Amino acid sequence: MPEPTESDLNALDVTDAEAAEMNAIAHPFVADPAPDANDSLVRIDSTPEGIVFITINRPEKKNAFDAATIAALHEAFETLHGADHVRLVFLRGAGGTFCAGADLGWMRDAADWSEGENREDAMGLAKMLKSLHDVPALTVALVEGAAMGGGAGLVAACDMAVAVKGAKFAFSEVRLGLIPATIAPYVIEAVGARTARRLFATAEAFDADAAAAFGLVDRVLDSADGIDGVVSDLSASMKACAPGAVGDAKRLVHEVAGQKVDRGLMEETARRIARARVSEEGQEGVRAFLDKRRPRWAE
Repeated sequence: MPEPTESDLNALDVTDAEAAEMNAIAHPFVADPAPDANDSLVRIDSTPEGIVFITINRPEKKNAFDAATIAALHEAFETLHGADHVRLVFLRGAGGTFCAGADLGWMRDAADWSEGENREDAMGLAKMLKSLHDVPALTVALVEGAAMGGGAGLVAACDMAVAVKGAKFAFSEVRLGLIPATIAPYVIEAVGARTARRLFATAEAFDADAAAAFGLVDRVLDSADGIDGVVSDLSASMKACAPGAVGDAKRLVHEVAGQKVDRGLMEETARRIARARVSEEGQEGVRAFLDKRRPRWAE
């Protein structure tokens, strides 16, 4: 069964008006969407510099998941895997809420499905999260309003997260007799096993400051007005980084984390740095440094 729940927002007293007041990540780099963009479950906007904004676009449902939205997100993330020009990806929700978790109608449908049908459905969410986690470019969640259940899982699956003060988080699955299974690998990676046990078992709600203390969020902004500055700063910072090396560095962390440092791991890491040194990016980066000039990707 999908991760909960849109209704958790009510328990946290996050009203539509409050969410709207906290909103609007409107960055000047992004052109106006196409005429039919507002009808899309997921919007993709990009700049010539390779900055991509992916927006969950169900504001009337507080951007809650259903099968169609998950499929649209999966497709969006998959398109980024082979896009060499992409330097930085921002994930956000429209209308002042990042993501309310599972759509109530979707949950009602799932309650009547067989275990096999639920397993197949849950694999859709699992594949979407894995696709986000494996995007080669740096991924950053921009959290406003709330990130509940699977929405908080999206935050954990990103490489970084920035939250506006007042944003609410919860893993409330156990209150419905469920468990946060598909999001667990990413949450545990972000906050650690002990904190994950606490948050999963108590289903407690927590704010952006607590999320930062847990490791789920990297930075807390006083208001949404600070988002443009974060986008600009990160965009400038990532321009100095070789796109291929960024993807390789992310994969290095994914594949080395938790491994025993033995002869095999030493040889593997030595092989990787040797390959990087003779790569096109490696050669260009080192020669640019020695020549005291910018590498081609930073021009």
